[in-house]
Amino acid sequence: MANLIQHVFVLMLENRSFDHMLGFSGMRGHDAVNGGSTQINGLTGSEANTFNGRPYPVIRGADNVMSADPGHEFTNVLEQLCGAGVTYPAGSQYPAINNTGFVSSYGASGGAAKPGEVMKCFAPAQLPMLVALAQEFAVCDNWHASMPGPTWPNRMFVHAASSGGLDHSPTTEEIVGWETIGGFQFKAGSIFDALKRKGVSRRLYAGDDFPMVAALKGISLSDILHYGNFASDLSQPTYPYGYVFIEPSYDVLNDYKSGTSQHPLADITQGEALIRATYEAIRGSAVWASSLLIITWDEHGGFYDHAIPPAATAPGDTAPNAKFNQTGFTFEQYGPRVPAIVISPLIPRNLIDHRLYDHSSIPATIEEIFGLSAMTNRDAASNHLTALATLAAPRLDAPATLPSPADSGAGLSHALALAPTPATVALSVSRPAETVNQGSLPAILQSALHQDLAVSKPEEKAAILERVRSIQTREQARAYMQEVRLKIAASSKRAKKLE
Repeated sequence: MANLIQHVFVLMLENRSFDHMLGFSGMRGHDAVNGGSTQINGLTGSEANTFNGRPYPVIRGADNVMSADPGHEFTNVLEQLCGAGVTYPAGSQYPAINNTGFVSSYGASGGAAKPGEVMKCFAPAQLPMLVALAQEFAVCDNWHASMPGPTWPNRMFVHAASSGGLDHSPTTEEIVGWETIGGFQFKAGSIFDALKRKGVSRRLYAGDDFPMVAALKGISLSDILHYGNFASDLSQPTYPYGYVFIEPSYDVLNDYKSGTSQHPLADITQGEALIRATYEAIRGSAVWASSLLIITWDEHGGFYDHAIPPAATAPGDTAPNAKFNQTGFTFEQYGPRVPAIVISPLIPRNLIDHRLYDHSSIPATIEEIFGLSAMTNRDAASNHLTALATLAAPRLDAPATLPSPADSGAGLSHALALAPTPATVALSVSRPAETVNQGSLPAILQSALHQDLAVSKPEEKAAILERVRSIQTREQARAYMQEVRLKIAASSKRAKKLE
């Protein structure tokens, strides 16, 4: 029923594996392919890792906030999937996967005091939003991260069915290099480029000032609105956008504490509130009957998952050891599973889809709906999600509202987490003296740099690039990002006066 879908929404959250979120849900439903009775590929409770001679089994019930962020760079994931001491032979086949190194990896990534924490998996009552939507629409239990590595390259597959060869989190030196040519770009362009050529409008919503998608070449400030506008935009009689991509708030400088991304250092109930707000805004809108909402997570974040990731089709737009490829990775291996919920009134209730998907299935789905060509070999080979929308007419029984997030005991204001923070409120930073080149921070910094250049005079470009190249600490990054926030706010104010 691809011809009935006119609006595609994607919400991508952070760093959670399928088993970690839904492995203990015990969910049963109808097989998406044959309609028969089936259940998700979840946990039995006997799964375990052994570390220092001690078994660490999976545990039902996880903490809302992790005390340490599990490692998920390429080498971390290699250990998690293949065991301690295994190396990847550059340009060759990925080593045999047995999922035995999650605990040892977490112990080496700051979790040595409680290495078994990475085996904890949420009980269904802890994630009422996610479970409700999975049971009401379709849950995909064979959706994998697009490569066994970190956030940045995996998010790129959503936008281009490729990471442009990138297999690691970028450094400040790399992001400055990308901005000398107008942003990160791909050989065949991005899905945003393809939609523009086709005349399909798109809109980006961001939970905070510097969404990672803003670092792509061709994305301008006019493409991005704060998530606080999302519900009001959808409440209008018409909504013109064919494709909408939503990023959560990260609060990356403050260890994600106030973010809605569901990063392990953030309270997971904040992300549940974001899921509820997103669904309810679409459900109550005029476009609900012709909409498709995909909710997924960029990668597994170092959390345990028992399923063996299969081999993948390489995008074919880069070669091992090309620029931005540090490990010689061939991109012929998927990463661990992540949760994925597919929502539409055109999808029958309570489907469980065992077909293979990865993030490239998102551009493949958009291409199917809007009549676009594949960008790489990966999306050309990917299953698309329109096969789930089998109803001839929209369902009328989908819930208009969802339950409230579980009480985390932290006294959080979920509504406040979804509202914009004025630029005059200074950004907070934890561990100010630590290096900037770690995790997602350089990618967020590139978003700030990209936007800074957009509102600055051309003759200021060289000085701005040099300023960012000199940033070494988290405090220096905070100071720069705060300046950019104020500069953008002032530019927006001037533009409104001219209207």
